[in-house]
Order: sequence, then C-alpha cells, then structure tokens
Amino acid sequence: MTETSQSPRRSPEPRKARDWVKLLSDYRDPSTARSWFELAVTIGPFVLLWALAWWSLGVSYWLTLAISVVNAAFLLRLFAIQHDCGHGAFFRNRTLSDWLGRVLGVLTLTPYDVWRRSHSIHHSTAGNLGRRGMGDIHTLTVAEYRDLSPLNRLIYRLYRHPIVLFGLGPGYIFFLQNRIPLGLMATARYWVSAMATNAAILLLLGVIFWFGGLKPILLIFLPSTLLAATAGVWLFYVQHQFETTHWEAEEDWQLHDAALHGSSHYVMPAVLQWLSANIGIHHVHHLHSRIPFYRLPSVLRDHADLATGNRMTIRESIQNARLHLWDENSKRLLSFREARALIR
Repeated sequence: MTETSQSPRRSPEPRKARDWVKLLSDYRDPSTARSWFELAVTIGPFVLLWALAWWSLGVSYWLTLAISVVNAAFLLRLFAIQHDCGHGAFFRNRTLSDWLGRVLGVLTLTPYDVWRRSHSIHHSTAGNLGRRGMGDIHTLTVAEYRDLSPLNRLIYRLYRHPIVLFGLGPGYIFFLQNRIPLGLMATARYWVSAMATNAAILLLLGVIFWFGGLKPILLIFLPSTLLAATAGVWLFYVQHQFETTHWEAEEDWQLHDAALHGSSHYVMPAVLQWLSANIGIHHVHHLHSRIPFYRLPSVLRDHADLATGNRMTIRESIQNARLHLWDENSKRLLSFREARALIR
C-alpha cells in the first residue's frame, strides 16, 4: 500500500491595488435613466419635506424642526450626487454633470468648481505625508507633534477635538470657508465659482425671507444644513481616519495602494447606506472614482476581497474618533495617550 502525500494548498495571492483599477473599469459607465431616477427620488422628497416643514410652522415649531432633521438626510444625499458629478460619474455627458453639480452646490452651500478642484487634489494625494493640506483633515505624525511647541500642541489638540471637528467645524466649513476659494485664490475661475454660488444662495435666502420671514430660515434652512454638514464631515473623517489607514512619505507613496488601504469600507444599515449614496464603500470609490455610486454595491457582490477589506462598523468608527497621530514606525494611527508614551 503506497501512501501519497499532498502539499498544502496555497491561498491565492491577494490582488494588487493597481490590478483592481483595470478590473473595476467594467463598472464605470453610468446609466442615464438610473441617474435621473436617483436624482428624482432625492430632490423630490427634499422639496416636499421643505414644503411640509414650511406648512408646519403654523402648527408646531418642534414639528418643523423634526421635519428639518429628516430633510437633512436628503440634503446629504444631494451632496453625494454633486460629489459624483464632480467625478464625471453621474452622467455620461460631462457638461450636464457639471451644471447639475453647480445647481446642487447652491443647495449644499458648496461652490462646485472650487470643491471639484480641491477634491481632485484629495484623491491624488490621500495618504501622502509630503502633500497634506488641501481637501483633507489635518493629521500630524508623532514626530511632528513631538517637535511642536506647547502652544502649537494645544492648538492641534483643540483642532482634533470632537467638539471642534464635528461641532464647530461643519458650520465653519459650509457657512464661512466655502464662501471664498481658499487655496485657489490666484485663479479667476474659482473666484467666479465661489461668488456666483454665494450670489445664488443669497438670492434663494432672499426669496425665502420675502415669503416667510426669518422663521423658515432659522427653523428649516439652518437646522437641515447644519445636520447635513455634520454628517458629511463625519463620513469624510471615518473614511480615512482609522487605526490601520495608510500614510507614506512622498518617496514611498503609491496612488493605488493609498486608495485601497487608506480608505475604509464603512458598514451601515441599508437605510443609512442609501441616504449616504453608498459613500461608505470608499475604498472602491478611491480605487476608481468614475464608478457611479449606485454601482458600488455590485462591485462588492462580485468581488469578495473588496467586500471584506477595511470594514468598519459604526461602533468602531466612534472608537476611531480618539485617534489623532500617525506613527511612521508602527504604521498606525494613535491616540494622544498612546503617542505620549512613545514621546516619553
């Protein structure tokens, strides 16, 4: 009786980040009918809820606020559609995408051309320690933080505090910072984008004030905008700020590796995933930003490796909000307490 021996079966090598890009190109073409449908089921409820909230002013201010809270979710989804327009992923016609993005930018208080440029910089530099500063959340390394003066350490700690990042920050970004093209002020095109958006916002608010006074502005416009802005900032934060995210010095940085390993897969309940237009599938989005948001779930269904990579639950995302400093040695994002032990 002879005994045959078998060598253990090797697991297939994981697909390299660069190889995913070509594979994902099969998902990049938007469906015109589907895009119009997604716009309709977002802008329609948004307008109806605005009208319902306005009507409720004569019934109960608390009811008005409650409706405005719900409508913030649809405003967030409109921003996500504007986001796809900026990537040329919503309509095949780029001109149509751009003009839809500009119109939505009035509702989201975001000058479209300015945002599209800064967001493009974000995609082309995410995870690059040598090119921080535009379109990202400011993140220092442990070594950089160690070399700061006590005052600058305090400033950085205040900046990274949740009250500032998610309390004061969203209002500052959308109501103040977006009013001028910071970082792009030498180019007339971005001034035109910012000032035209500002003028349209003022006109819209003027119409609201003319017909309804301050109440619809204070009880509908402000709450829904602030809540949508806060949710948007939170989503942007958790998409790149997690313990095993990816940062490299410029000489070692590689675009596709940063996209795949430096972006999270934020797992949310189905209703939140729909309202956020699948933006939680962020690692796939960064690998191929031309994929329409409504095709991102198909990518996960077809490719199990991407479905299981960089997964983050809501509970884990809340825990990650305490991480603020990148340690270049362990390749981990650390809390101030963890970093203090290294510094000492």
